[in-house]
Amino acid sequence: MNDILKKISAIGIVPVVKIDDAKDAVPLAEALCNGGLACAEITFRTDAAEAAIKAISEAYPEMLVGAGTVLTTEQVDRAVKAGAKFIVSPGLNPKVVKYCVDNGIPVVPGCANPSNIEQAIELGLDVVKFFPAEAAGGIAMIKAMAAPYTNIKFMPTGGINSKNLNEYLDFSKIIACGGSWMVNNALIDAGEFDKIRDLTHEAVEIMLGFELAHVGINAENEDEALKAAKMFESLFGFKNIPHKGCIFADKYFEIMKTPFVGKHGHLAIKTNNVSRAVNYLESQGFEFNHDTEKFNAKGEMSVIYLKDEICGFAIHLLQK
Repeated sequence: MNDILKKISAIGIVPVVKIDDAKDAVPLAEALCNGGLACAEITFRTDAAEAAIKAISEAYPEMLVGAGTVLTTEQVDRAVKAGAKFIVSPGLNPKVVKYCVDNGIPVVPGCANPSNIEQAIELGLDVVKFFPAEAAGGIAMIKAMAAPYTNIKFMPTGGINSKNLNEYLDFSKIIACGGSWMVNNALIDAGEFDKIRDLTHEAVEIMLGFELAHVGINAENEDEALKAAKMFESLFGFKNIPHKGCIFADKYFEIMKTPFVGKHGHLAIKTNNVSRAVNYLESQGFEFNHDTEKFNAKGEMSVIYLKDEICGFAIHLLQK
């Protein structure tokens, strides 16, 4: 997978945008970035698309802006000249895909059946768009097609919204989902960019699914840890679960047998995807201690600590 697609995977959601007036491009980009998604696929279906891509690329050079609904090599050239960092098409046109591949331009063509996927493989691709996602069979169809094509990953678009987003993203062969529910035309035309920002932030929160996993408490020694654990059991019925370096009071409290990270302890925050959560939080200005990274058997980041404490508590993310 090329670097641009890796960055898209770290973001997780690609807003699919139709812009009718180029003046809306920059405020839209600002709303998306402030909402937590520094990425957009600008559809090449309108006369304003080229100017919109140029305006966003100049105002927000760090943003991943691509061109969607690209049907010809001439459109590829225009989009890339305007600043598009990737190309997306509704179907697989071998001429367009080969042109992009030969010129080192990331391209994600639409595929809805095994024959399309085999064409994509022949052309040297390892990521395809699954379109129209819901109409073409949804996540069940993607899983069925992914089985024989083990090296192919998908970016589904079409009918995806806040209600079914995580059904798709939970499947490891999906790098990101394209969607337009947070950037619908009515909001753009009405200039309701604050609403777009809020819907974007809501989409990110749904994708990441933050929730408290447990509270870590630093005890001075094993005896104090055991005493605290027994107190939680007496008070609330939280069963003691001994571990090598700690005692859990059910799933709610992790009582360390010796002082651990954090002045008072730590807070574990579960998330649907630690890597995407790190990408999002770093984009919002938060810093992580990357020396604390841990990975699961699948090679996915499963634990990482923030650099700063909150009221004497260290904070770490935990993969659900």
